[in-house]
Amino acid sequence: MSASVLHDIGGTALRSAAALRVALVGNPNCGKTALFNALTGSNQRVANYPGVTVERKEGQVLTASGRTLRVLDLPGTYSLRARSPDEEITRDVVLGRHRGEARPALLLCVGDASNLRLSLRLVLELRALGLPMALVLNMMDIARHRGIGIDTAALARELGVPVVEAVAVRRGGVRDLVARLDAIAAEGVAEPAPVRAAWAAPGAAGIRALQREADRILAAAVTPPARPHTATARIDDVLLHPVAGMVVLLAVLFLMFQAVFTWAELPMEAIKAGFDLLGEAIAAVLPEGLLRSFIQDGLIGGVGAVLVFLPQILILFLFILVLEDLGYMARAAFLMDRIMGGAGLHGRAFIPLLSSFACAIPGIMATRVIDGRRDRLATILVAPLMTCSARIPVYTLIIGAFVPARRLAGGVQLQGLVMFALYAVGIASALGVSFVLRRVVWRRDRPEPFMLELPDYKHPRVQSVALGLLQRTRIFLRRAGTTILAMMVVIWCLASLPRPPEGASEPAITYSFAAAIGHFLEPVFAPIGFNWQINVALIPGMAAREVAVAALGTVYSISANSDADAALGAALAHSWSLATALALLAWYIFSPQCVSTLVTIRRETGAWAWAGVAFAYMLALAYGAAFVTFHTAVLFGLG
Repeated sequence: MSASVLHDIGGTALRSAAALRVALVGNPNCGKTALFNALTGSNQRVANYPGVTVERKEGQVLTASGRTLRVLDLPGTYSLRARSPDEEITRDVVLGRHRGEARPALLLCVGDASNLRLSLRLVLELRALGLPMALVLNMMDIARHRGIGIDTAALARELGVPVVEAVAVRRGGVRDLVARLDAIAAEGVAEPAPVRAAWAAPGAAGIRALQREADRILAAAVTPPARPHTATARIDDVLLHPVAGMVVLLAVLFLMFQAVFTWAELPMEAIKAGFDLLGEAIAAVLPEGLLRSFIQDGLIGGVGAVLVFLPQILILFLFILVLEDLGYMARAAFLMDRIMGGAGLHGRAFIPLLSSFACAIPGIMATRVIDGRRDRLATILVAPLMTCSARIPVYTLIIGAFVPARRLAGGVQLQGLVMFALYAVGIASALGVSFVLRRVVWRRDRPEPFMLELPDYKHPRVQSVALGLLQRTRIFLRRAGTTILAMMVVIWCLASLPRPPEGASEPAITYSFAAAIGHFLEPVFAPIGFNWQINVALIPGMAAREVAVAALGTVYSISANSDADAALGAALAHSWSLATALALLAWYIFSPQCVSTLVTIRRETGAWAWAGVAFAYMLALAYGAAFVTFHTAVLFGLG
């Protein structure tokens, strides 16, 4: 491939490409993000596009000659006929219409070499824009293994663009691509001609014409295998079976929730020990008083009580990332289509809802893969009901205090089983709410048909999974260092000020602002069994749910030491009835989302009204569920 081929497409005026700006474009599941990770490694930056919550990934590649390439990973799309927010971003960036995002100097259209049909149609669409571009045949190892023959010279000739092979998941699999990009940068890339103002996305007839041309090129340059590849079909016979497939899916979900408890024990203990040592070091240096209490109990104890749950959150993300890389997520969505459709949700809603187990924010953002606005709104409104990782600290605390840590038949951990039940109730509630929305609010809207391309099964790439976990860790630590830290400072101030009067016999917290707030709210929350200490913890929980654990430790005067968790659990078991504990669990299943989630709902829907609807209906469900749970438990003698 030579750079001159690229010049012929975009014009004749060359510009310096000391930092060549390259955009990756491709269909979903073509391995585009894996290619991006292989090119950039850890030299990447993840943020959001201004004004929307669509994720923006940009990284740098340093070539052998010392040149720097800037690589932008655009959201997956099948066509420039943008039908979702993700596809709109890709279209606008490619056309140079996205405010604050310069038009790329070079497009790399990434195609799955084992399944090129739709990729070639996208190449033809992009070629008409006049941008310098090339086609990257990713997953060439899979294509060769299946006996698919690709004449890259014929393909390049038919398309009129350079073609380069790559295997993103293999070491050295992008070496040729980087070398070609280096050569292009050395010669300079053509300045792309401006997009004509009259440009319009192709209609249905235009798409059909482009697909016919793509099929012709495919027949001319690609030789199908002599024997069809049957391994994927054999696996799908089991995983897509209406009975066996559901059994496997439930087993995977059950394993995931059990792992959250069992695999995380050792790293959680290590993090806890580290914060304990830090707290003891502060206690040894500072004399007893307000300053030591602020640093030891407010800062170290508060943030440490949240960070200790990082291993559980990462285990949850690990499962999601591995399942995505395997290609199983699409199968799970296919299996759940009938159930989701019966509840009034689109089949594609399964992936956003599963992502919401980790955090509702990326789950809500993932609804962009759903085309219909009503289907997308329904999924956004119910996604916060999925049991996100921020609830794990609260669930773990209450379950640890009130549920015995013993194993049942088959080695199943009882606490993990209770956690699984809480997740199941969250799922059932989301399906129930979506059923009401579809049958009552949007009963006249016809649901969109569910069409999904099932990707091939692939080995998860360790680097991609590791980068995903690293990004989630950074996000969580940033949250712990900003929102959570700020809330802990506020909580400590409310719980420590004003100081008790001279000769006071009751605990200092009794005289604080926090106690006054908690007692003020008692008439509202007493019917559901909440005491004033719980009322205090609910307030900062609106900023970040996991802060409620540290808030309870503060209001119960639990010092940050090696026995803090056990002491807090013992304090709750002594102060609360089982009915109160169950009511609080019910509250947190339905409780209104954190402020960050409500802001995300507003940004995705474009209106605060929908964020208000989500807050109001979840608050009503939380109060109602806690009320029913508390009084039912009291009726059975658990009060």
